Parts: sequence; structure tokens; C-alpha cells
Amino acid sequence: MDHLYPDVNYWLVDHPTISQFEWKQGSTVGASPLFLTLTVLTYLCLTVLLHISPIPTLHATTLRLVSVVHNLILLLLSLIMAVGCSLSTLHQMPHYRWIFCFPSNHTPPRGPTFFWAQIFYFSKILEFVDTLLIILSGSNRRLSFLHVYHHVVVVVMCYVWLYTSQSLFPVALVTNASVHVLMYAYYLLCALGKRPWWKRLVTDCQIIQFVFSFAVSGLMLYYHFTGLGCSGLWGWCFNAIFNGSLLALFVDFHFKNYAKRRKGDDQKAKRS
Repeated sequence: MDHLYPDVNYWLVDHPTISQFEWKQGSTVGASPLFLTLTVLTYLCLTVLLHISPIPTLHATTLRLVSVVHNLILLLLSLIMAVGCSLSTLHQMPHYRWIFCFPSNHTPPRGPTFFWAQIFYFSKILEFVDTLLIILSGSNRRLSFLHVYHHVVVVVMCYVWLYTSQSLFPVALVTNASVHVLMYAYYLLCALGKRPWWKRLVTDCQIIQFVFSFAVSGLMLYYHFTGLGCSGLWGWCFNAIFNGSLLALFVDFHFKNYAKRRKGDDQKAKRS
């Protein structure tokens, strides 16, 4: 156990691939508007085509096996990203304010924290498989606007994090990855044939995540307007609008799936 922390810290922070990472626009994999555009358009086109075209659904056993592997990979990856980014932020920050406000024009996108931002960026592309599994399962009613909108714009958001050296992204990354550990644990258990009782908790945590992001944004804005400025403010503006739209959509989803259901259950109880 004495060697656990140094080993984890080396593989998640100090390894040369991580510590010497640098996002170079037009050079690093994924670091171009063309890559981003083609990725998003490919996802949207395939989603529409597979949704409207009759395709054979996978056998239940095969689909379950693929779902188990996919959800397990994303569960473990989310956990690693949450831990890796937390340790990297503590290692890389010159001052505690750095967590919330990268010094404007003095925070190039390099080092371990930005490495985990790139891994997070790629993980959101891997999450496109969620949509494919829904289509192959024949459960098209689960293919909602919220689902597709979230998958598309979050990839753009991650690109903006790196492109603008956006302040606050370490907080957003760690909180989102932590929520996704819970979410993919739920999906994994469902794929294994066990439906946990805490489905609503996943949605609640997603809503809390967005509310928390606005709370810490207030601190970032305070540092920005009372100091020398924070890096990536226009990127944060995009992020804030996106999070606001997601919060509205998740609250609407929560109301439709839980509040109305509870009201219906209460009415049934009164009639009985």
C-alpha cells in the first residue's frame, strides 16, 4: 500500500506521455476544426440513416455482451479520468486559484491536466456507441433529442476546452467523469440483468452537476473581473449556454419521468 500512491501518480501524472503532453492546433490528433466537423457530421448522418432505415436488431445475448463490455470500459475510463485529472490538477497548479481561473495568456494547453482533457474529448466520441446500442436494441423511443443533442455538443465543448485553454475545465471534467462512473455502473448492472433502484439518482446527480457548474462559474467570473483575467472566457460562455440548455432538458426529463409518474401512482393509491 505504501507504493500505491507513487505508482498511481506516476502512471496518471508523471509518465512522460502525460507530463510532456502538448495540444498543438492542426498537429495533435483531433486538434483541428476539420476533424471535429467530420466527427460530428458522421455521427449525425449515421444516427439518422440507422434510425430511419430498417436494420436487423442484434440477438439479445450478443447485445447484452457488447453492452457489458462497452459500459465496463466507460466506467473504468471515467474513474481513471476523474482520478488522473484530480491528481494532475493538484500537481500542475501554481496556486489554488488555478483550479478555477487559468491566468489569461499564460496557460498554454500542455501538461498532464490538458492530457486528460484530450482523453476526455476522445471518450465522448467513444460514447457515440451508446446511440448505436440503442438503435441495435430496437428501442428507438430512447433515442431522444436530449440524447443526440448532448452527445454532439459535448464533443464540441471538449474541443473548445483545449482550443481556448478554458478555465474551469478541470472542475467540469472531474465532476462529469464522477457522475459517469455512477451512470455507467447503472447501465452495466442493467446489461447484466440487474436493474438497480438508483436510476433516479443518476438523473439527480446530472442536474446537481450543472447547478454546481454555475456556482463555481461565479467564482471564476469574480477572479476574472477582479484580477488579470481568466483564460478562455469565450469558451466558458459557450460552455455556460450549453450547460444551461442541458439543465433545462434534464429537468424536463426528470419531471416527465419521475414527477408525473409519482403523481399517477398517488392517484392510483387514492382510487384503491
